[in-house]
Amino acid sequence: MRYFDHNATHPLSATARAAWLDAVERFPANSSSPHRWGARAAAALDEAREKVAGWLGCRPEDVVWTSGATEANNAVIQHLAATTTGAVLISPLEHPSARVAAKRWLSRRLEEIPVSRGGLADGTWVAERLERGDVGAVVIMAANNETGVIQPGIALQGILGPHRALGFCDAAQWIGKMPCNDLAKDILLTACAHKFGGPQGVGFMVCPTSFQPLLVGGPQEDGRRAGTENVAGILAMVAALEERQAVLGDVNRPSPALETRLAWRDRFIADLKDALPGVEIIGEGAGRLWNTVAALMPAAADCRRRWVVKLDKLGFAVSTGSACASGKEQPSHVLAAMGYRTDESDRMLRFSAGWDNREEDWTALLAAIRQAAAELGAV
Repeated sequence: MRYFDHNATHPLSATARAAWLDAVERFPANSSSPHRWGARAAAALDEAREKVAGWLGCRPEDVVWTSGATEANNAVIQHLAATTTGAVLISPLEHPSARVAAKRWLSRRLEEIPVSRGGLADGTWVAERLERGDVGAVVIMAANNETGVIQPGIALQGILGPHRALGFCDAAQWIGKMPCNDLAKDILLTACAHKFGGPQGVGFMVCPTSFQPLLVGGPQEDGRRAGTENVAGILAMVAALEERQAVLGDVNRPSPALETRLAWRDRFIADLKDALPGVEIIGEGAGRLWNTVAALMPAAADCRRRWVVKLDKLGFAVSTGSACASGKEQPSHVLAAMGYRTDESDRMLRFSAGWDNREEDWTALLAAIRQAAAELGAV
């Protein structure tokens, strides 16, 4: 099976697996325990915190371990609800774990940021709205999980400028795929391990020491997140991220690994459009992650589930969009915000590669799509 659903979950890397097994043996104790074994586990977490802070450009004490991005997004949103006043500007493209949480805790204060047909939240509108005042926070992700379109969340520091509003960026799809140096200097940020080859069920957030906790009942993480830390999971996550950082390069100078993979993706898109003239690449005119292609398939085969099943039988795992929504086959809120009709979004497939995919995998995927299209009567 060739796997093209990495935006849902990247399989565990060999490096992360080795780090997890090593940590299970070396650090079996609760990191909050007062004995030497507990102290060793706590020291290992502190070292991991130093590494993450160094990559992101924040203080080590600002890094808080979580069970993943869903918990972290909920925690940050409720922190904004408890500690800010005024409007909260939010992109309608946000992941459900941020979008639904915002509706729960901030429903009366939310103002939606306009979105272009190309899938980009309007940073100019945000800057103009900030100038008018009475804004408590701005919520924009780094890159969209369905379309791969790069959002202005990574530029929140510049957008906020002299304003007192807080910035929050969900970077789950960015970190481990794109350079992250100085990404979290002046904003709240969240990420999770399983998007870049770390284990499921672990992540982190970057937040101030005065953070209002979501989970209470324990002193862990300086009182900002109660619960015993997942030492082995955290060390495996950091090992996977360190592996990615080694090949990602600098934000101002893309690495050869990124440029090569971007070329593979673009060649696949060109060949796909030649093979299926009715296909539409979502967000094609915008900057996008190197690994993601979101496509509206030809209307002749009008059921995206049929495409997924057919490609699965041909040996390819692809998806219909967000893993948090596609299982129930709900219309994509992302495409709706971009102005697509339900009957259009029902034809969307997402192909998301990972670090282990090679050019020949993209070529084989195209051949499988050609075969599936012929069998579905889409050509």
